[in-house]
Amino acid sequence: MASPTQHSRAWYLTSRPTDQPRPEHFALREVAVPPPGDGQALVRNQYLSVEPHMLGCMRGDELAQQLGIRGPLNPTSELLPYAPGEPMFGPAVGEVIASRTDTAAVGTHILHTLGWREHALLDADHCTSVDPRLAPLSAYLGVLGLTGLTAYAGITREPGSPCRGIPGSSKATSTASRR
Repeated sequence: MASPTQHSRAWYLTSRPTDQPRPEHFALREVAVPPPGDGQALVRNQYLSVEPHMLGCMRGDELAQQLGIRGPLNPTSELLPYAPGEPMFGPAVGEVIASRTDTAAVGTHILHTLGWREHALLDADHCTSVDPRLAPLSAYLGVLGLTGLTAYAGITREPGSPCRGIPGSSKATSTASRR
């Protein structure tokens, strides 16, 4: 069980980049993590993912709107921009180290969206269990994750895709192409 307050570290966005992100836009800070409350689990993150949409979350400008980040052009988007001075978030896989929920027992591996920190305190309904016996944990962030699913759907499900129906052909796709 976790101590009353556990110390951890989290990545913060310190300022918005106007071009490419640079080290000065980020800070690794020590944070206090309380023990889980009812319906929560404390996860020690093992893998973090850098996703194509994260640049838009950092910038919060027209590029963000093109990438589908919430703003005037996308008022109902579930993708939120990062707030400078706040911890960053993104996909991660980790192991439950303390729990007060039946759906995420200690030792369970969890896929969630509070990455970019060593420990994440999660509500049970924001946890998806993954099995390290079926695939390496990092695969749940890549080929078995959102980017892998996007690539698969783009090749096999997109009507009119030039990659469909060509047996034996080579195929390449990018989930960062904004197409």
